[in-house]
Amino acid sequence: MKISILLPYKENFSPNYPGAVSLFVNDTLKLSKYKKNIRVYGNTSYKKKFSKNYKNINLKKIFFGSQSENYMGEFIKHEKLNPSNIIEIHNRPHYLKYLINEGVKAKFVLYFHNDPLTMTGSKSLNERRYLVDICEKIIFNSLWSKKRFLENITSGSVSSEKLLVIFQSATKNKINLKDKKKWITFVGKLNRSKGYDIFGSAVLKVLKKHKKWQAMVIGDEQRDKITFNHDRLQNLGFLEHKKVINIFKKTSIAVACSRWNEPFGRTSLEGSANACAVIISNKGGLPETVTNAIILKNLNQNELRKKIELLINNEKLRTEYQKLAYKNFYLTHKNSSKQIDNYRGEILSFFRKINFLQKREKLRIVHVTNFNERHDGRLYFNTGRRINNGLIRLGHSVLEFSDRDIQKYYKNYKDLSGTKRLNSKLINTCYNFRPDMIILGHADSIFPQTLRDLKKNYPNLKIAQWFLDPLNKKGPDFLKNKQRILNKIDQVDKNFLTTSPKALNFIDQKERFHFIPNPSDSSFETLNNFNKSCNMDVFYALSHGVHRGVLKRGKFDERINFVSKLMDITPNIKFDIYGANNVQPVWADNYLKAISNSKMGLNLSRGEPIKYYSSDRITQIIGNGLVTLIDEKTHYRDFFSDQEMVFYKSVSDLAEKITKISKDEKLRRKIGRKGKAKYLKFFNSTEVARYIINKTFEVKNKINNFYWDNH
Repeated sequence: MKISILLPYKENFSPNYPGAVSLFVNDTLKLSKYKKNIRVYGNTSYKKKFSKNYKNINLKKIFFGSQSENYMGEFIKHEKLNPSNIIEIHNRPHYLKYLINEGVKAKFVLYFHNDPLTMTGSKSLNERRYLVDICEKIIFNSLWSKKRFLENITSGSVSSEKLLVIFQSATKNKINLKDKKKWITFVGKLNRSKGYDIFGSAVLKVLKKHKKWQAMVIGDEQRDKITFNHDRLQNLGFLEHKKVINIFKKTSIAVACSRWNEPFGRTSLEGSANACAVIISNKGGLPETVTNAIILKNLNQNELRKKIELLINNEKLRTEYQKLAYKNFYLTHKNSSKQIDNYRGEILSFFRKINFLQKREKLRIVHVTNFNERHDGRLYFNTGRRINNGLIRLGHSVLEFSDRDIQKYYKNYKDLSGTKRLNSKLINTCYNFRPDMIILGHADSIFPQTLRDLKKNYPNLKIAQWFLDPLNKKGPDFLKNKQRILNKIDQVDKNFLTTSPKALNFIDQKERFHFIPNPSDSSFETLNNFNKSCNMDVFYALSHGVHRGVLKRGKFDERINFVSKLMDITPNIKFDIYGANNVQPVWADNYLKAISNSKMGLNLSRGEPIKYYSSDRITQIIGNGLVTLIDEKTHYRDFFSDQEMVFYKSVSDLAEKITKISKDEKLRRKIGRKGKAKYLKFFNSTEVARYIINKTFEVKNKINNFYWDNH
């Protein structure tokens, strides 16, 4: 694994003249667990460098053209010879275009140390949107900087994990307050932007009145010639960073009175780390640098003078600010380095196979399917809830997103189908929840573009889809069902079907398709019909009018012919039939009560049998201890024996076997008991959920052999 840090051109990575960027990189690098894998690239004329991890890009002077372009050209040469996994670019967003244009394949991280809206490559809205698209992470040194970046960008359109705030850091030195001198210290450029004119004017009046106090000024500025003279005002010019810290250790009052919206501020940061009483202006990110400071409400010399004199005159108050600033200081190099390494580890995991079972990692999952909230619990035992239960039992954090309920709720004259609002809500939900995985179940109204956008915002996001409906060429709605799967094929990592993918010729990439059984769930399948006598022989229920809960007028189901013929040739068998011949379908608790009175259950699915396909009726029948009657052309004999299910070849064969079992109570109970035990052991919702996760994340583990996976 290799990480490259790219400094701005002419950033002096040297203790002789370090900038804020150099200090931050050097200090956090020392503590990084990845430091052996990191190389810093920059350009400096100083012989003394901060680190042995540094590679200086020497450039010849040019009179025409862009030196930054030459700088990037040299860096890209290095990068192509020894490619990085991660490239961290500091404070130069426009460098990214050079890398993209040259086809560099690393993951990009961009650090902002200044106002994004003032920098080449991030001033415009389109430029910032481009950065969001191509960067794995964008790091800001304050919340203020982040807010500036997000100006006019729609809330919820950017991943909450993509934009991070990692504050600048400082060393928390051991300080004895008794060593503090009566010093008022200003560090920074000696210009109007930094408020040096305000500081100088105020401090001259303070020094005139308070004879025992001194002012220490550290910094320079060639453009602005702002000069203040006093025998107790020492202008020390530019100092090495170590010497600056030594001044802070002895300073009682540190002042940072910037006029401009400073994204962050090292003066106030290091003043706090060294137990100074800090006075700051309320500009930009300055208030974020300290936990306890005096904040100037009005930025002028009179206000600053009053606050300095308040601390001078009230020693107890001054000491209290010093103690609190030091005690509550947490922006240490260790803290910042840990945050940086956390996101590095997250990105580097992209290049490694992660075994979630071995590491026992828990996922955040958004489960998008129809939970039927609007049907008053009538469909509470649907497959979506079963899979959901399995995910939760595995310990994952699962957010239910009932797509059709949301869609129906938001229908209006501007959005007649409700799909636009549905997709918008999914994007916003992911922004707030930051999922590791999205699982789709028959989520037909989720746009492929929505999934593309989510993948772009969350590069490590995995998307899986499960599908239950029949896929036999000669079956109902084949072309429609086929298209429902293929519509999202480019955005979905893995597909899970209740039909064997080997039986489907429209699938090209079969490694992305897997069979799952209809999951059972012990919280739903609570009956044990094999333990009691039952009045009815065969239970069968069609689900016509699933959404309305009543028979559809004029709707014919070919299965009725099969059942009618079966009843005709078995006149002595008692059938309990619903959803046919003017008998209304049965739902919810009434369904459970109906099924509780039968010895056998007919599992007859729509269309011609195809390998492994069964409607979800199978789990409700076998899971409640009924003898399950199933067409042998489903190939379920691959999983179950004749001692666990009853397989039939034709109507007459089925009639014969029903008659036999109806007369043999001992055999009926035996098959019902064994069938339920095996189905709930191997085909339960927890195993199905585990399988979906393992296949999607490509987890390979010897202990995770799934009963159905080798057929």
